[in-house]
Amino acid sequence: MPPRLEVDLAPSHKRGLALRNPVMPASGTFSWGLEFAKQFGVEGLGAVVSKGVTWEPRAGNRQPRVAETPAGMLNSIGLQNIGINAVIDEMAPAWAKWDVPVIVNIAGDTVDEFGRMAALLDGVPGIAALELNISCPNVDQGGIEIGQSAEASARATRAAVRNTDLPVIVKLTPNVTDPVGLALAVEEAGANAICAINTVLGMAIDTKRRRPVLPRARGGLSGPAIKPIALRIVYDVANAVRIPVIGCGGISTGLDAVEFLMAGASAVQVGTATFANPRAPLDVVDELTAWLEREGVADVNEIIGCARPAAVAG
Repeated sequence: MPPRLEVDLAPSHKRGLALRNPVMPASGTFSWGLEFAKQFGVEGLGAVVSKGVTWEPRAGNRQPRVAETPAGMLNSIGLQNIGINAVIDEMAPAWAKWDVPVIVNIAGDTVDEFGRMAALLDGVPGIAALELNISCPNVDQGGIEIGQSAEASARATRAAVRNTDLPVIVKLTPNVTDPVGLALAVEEAGANAICAINTVLGMAIDTKRRRPVLPRARGGLSGPAIKPIALRIVYDVANAVRIPVIGCGGISTGLDAVEFLMAGASAVQVGTATFANPRAPLDVVDELTAWLEREGVADVNEIIGCARPAAVAG
């Protein structure tokens, strides 16, 4: 009998957020999912996470927006998207036909805007949950500006939770001294789950031009280079909170996913790996399944948090 892969990312929520497996794409790396659905069955994923949605359409930052780095990449996309109304009118009807939950990543410019966006998306067919993007490093308002403050992060979370019946996931920034403090603040404010982490601030210099490669100088570093950082934060956060944690950062193989699950993540997001291999999240599902079978693990939930201190001591 194949191992059981089902996980619930919102057990404290009246609706829950049941996934058939613990693997999904990371926001911003899978667009709206529609293009990928033409190439393979997205129903093989645990969930689909949309790119970041803002109140108004956004053109994004000036080119170039990406720069390759050793073991990763820098991006400064700037949340280019079609805006929340177009998402409701054009994307949600397609999502409603899928047999896989869709999590919409929302990026408010202000705390109150998170509440207004949550209210507008509430009850829209095809949307199963919200992921609050309080951690984008590539915009001038909102994003990391909110996510680096525990108080502002909590207020944004409360604004969303009070205005929707959907489960609310909060995506944390690693660009702080105390990510655990942020996690505890958003948990107290009503978050149903936490996603850790968003990209790590970095930059690259064009030595011929003697200027930064990216027009904004700084960008978000992702890929294998940040995996140890993400794994450490997931481990620390999962030890501190009672709600589920989603691991994100440098995951490209099933064994990477196993590490994050053992660290305490209940699910994982695959991001940068999809640029080289659009099927990467599905490959991670297959490799995770094969690992569980080889190790004789009947249920993926058996390994979640097994490397944490309490589990090791027990």
